[in-house]
Amino acid sequence: MSRVCELTGKGPMTGNNVSHANNKTRRRFLPNLNDVSLQSEALGRAFKFRISAAALRSVDHRGGLDKYLAKAKDIELSANALKVKKAIAKSSATADALS
Repeated sequence: MSRVCELTGKGPMTGNNVSHANNKTRRRFLPNLNDVSLQSEALGRAFKFRISAAALRSVDHRGGLDKYLAKAKDIELSANALKVKKAIAKSSATADALS
């Protein structure tokens, strides 16, 4: 399982461990990923994602999964998230047509 956030594309970074004696050894900084279920209001169901804690705060700040995905760039999203985004857009387009 890759250590990449499905919504932001945030992945591992590299750097150094620096000891008191100033010895440097390479290390990895891993993102804080969590398995969460996010509810889509447009589709009326929940979707499971593996996202970073920062992405979870961003989803809450923007007002839910539907609004977050509407503003998100396609290149940052995973294949699963992109499929959900297109389903939400299709659902909202049909709802607008019926109104």
